Parts: sequence; C-alpha cells; structure tokens
Amino acid sequence: MKYNINSINNNTLPECVNEFLNYLEIIKGKSPNTIEAYKVDLTMFFRFLKIYKGLIRNNNIEFEEIPIDDIDENFIKKIKLSDLYAFISFTEKYRHNGNYARARKVASLKSFFKYLHGKAKIIDENPALELESPKINKRNPIYLTLNESKALINSMDKDYKYYERDYCILTIFLNCGLRVSELCSIDISKIKGDTLTIIGKGNKERTVYLNNACINAINNYLRVRDASKLTPEHEDALFISSKNQRINKRSVERIVKRYISSAGLDVDKYTPHKLRHTAATLLYKYGNVDIRSLQEILGHESVSTTQIYTHVDDETLREAVKSNPLSDEFDK
Repeated sequence: MKYNINSINNNTLPECVNEFLNYLEIIKGKSPNTIEAYKVDLTMFFRFLKIYKGLIRNNNIEFEEIPIDDIDENFIKKIKLSDLYAFISFTEKYRHNGNYARARKVASLKSFFKYLHGKAKIIDENPALELESPKINKRNPIYLTLNESKALINSMDKDYKYYERDYCILTIFLNCGLRVSELCSIDISKIKGDTLTIIGKGNKERTVYLNNACINAINNYLRVRDASKLTPEHEDALFISSKNQRINKRSVERIVKRYISSAGLDVDKYTPHKLRHTAATLLYKYGNVDIRSLQEILGHESVSTTQIYTHVDDETLREAVKSNPLSDEFDK
C-alpha cells in the first residue's frame, strides 16, 4: 500500500518536514505507519520548541493547536543539542513517555537532522549527531498460556452478529502472530489456498502460511461477510467494520479488549500485540520451531528480536534440570 503524497504535503507542517516525509516515502520506501510516526514526533518536537523558546504569546492555547507552519530554515539552523535533550526531557516529565517511546523520538530526530545535513544541505552541522538514546532494558514478552488462549476463544458468543469475523481475527492472531497493521491490511485476493501474502513492517512483503484452524475460520467468515455496501476501495479487504469499510487498528483493539474481558482476563495487560507474542510463544514451546523459522514467521528483520521467545519457557527449563541424572543422587 503506497502512502498518498497529498496527505504527506501538509500546509500545517514546516516545509522541510514535508520534504523529509516525501524523502522517506519516495526514496527510502518507508511504510505509511513509519511515516506517520515521524510526522507525529516532529510535530510534537517543533511545538515544544516554540514554547521552550518563548515564541507562544497566547498562554491559553492548547499544545495540539500550536502552529508550526511558520518555522523556517533560520529557525532550524539555530537548534542545538541542548534543545534536543530538553525535548526528550519534556516527553518524559510531561508526556510520561517511557524508554521505548523516548527512544523512538530520538531515532526520529536523528534521522531528520541527518537528512537536513546530508541530503537537504540546510544545516552545516548536525546537532543530533551526539544525541544519545535511553537505555532499553530487554523484557520478556507478555503472552497468554495455552489454556488462556483456549479460554479466550471459547468465551466468544456464537450468537453475536460479528462472531464469525471476530473469531477469524482472534484465530489468525493466535496462530499466525500477525501485527495489527498486517491483519488490517489482509486482502482476499492475497489468500491462495494455505498461503497469505501480506505487507509487513518496513513495507516488506512476506508469505504467511495458514493452518487448518485459520483456513476454516476464513471460509466460515467469508460465507457471512456482507460486501453489498462496500465501496470499490474496500471490496478486497478481508475484515470489514460495521461502517462497511476496511477495519482499522482502533477497531481491532476494541474487539480484542471485548473478548479479553469476557474471558475474565486482564484487559490492561493483554492487547493485540500480546496475542502476537502468544502465537510466537506457543509456536516455540509446542511446535518445535527453531529460532530462524520463527524469525521468518514473525517477519523480524533481525534474529535478535526473535530471541526474546527463547527465554519464556520456564517449565521446559525446569524439566531439563530435573532430567539431570544426578538430580536424585544427593537425597540418598
């Protein structure tokens, strides 16, 4: 799916930001989600700078309403490393951003100023060159156990109007480990037998293999899927919303939250992304899937990202230690 250039060229943004977003889409081939993330981060950054540098005269204006379209090259050239650290501090203290969110903003700033220095030639020195990212502590993934996964599926009301659609969504999440954006982007025309072609992170195409549970869930859903009110742009979308258009991420999040709650599970703990973690964990724990295969299934660019799933199977480790032939020797 290509990003609409007209939606990138926004007259509410500084000209250099528009040019940077165009560069990301056309030259770097970044995905729409990635471009939107850069846009959000840079918009927040420049709004902060206008406050930080005392350029806002109206004290009653909301942060989200601060205009930044007047920011020009002279303003850009005066930005220093200390301004960047002040912004990162602001995101922590006032926006309550954790390490992951702040690290993403650091990455956005470094990429933007690298472009301004190396490509656009707007600045002579790159103030973000020495900008350090917050340390990210590796965390074990949060996931549903096998029994919890079954309870989630079994708690669904079969008389509910959208049961077949929602059952199909949960089944694909739990069996294939898709990202939310990948699930929303599924096209019917990309399903061929037991294979599904999707556009993953970084706008990269990959093949997902469907097991019997997924195939049956898709077929059952397609039998009741009402396409009579769909406009041409949404006709190929597998999952459609009550508004007769391709389902979006927010709707999927609400759907998952509904069933997490009905299953008696913690709605604040388990999100659609946690269902992706669940699929990966179950594949690794019960499917005898090696780490490289799991990397391909999940669409991870680096195997180091996939390795978090090698640390979650405590029961296997416990049994391995018990199997040591010396385990009973010291009781005698």
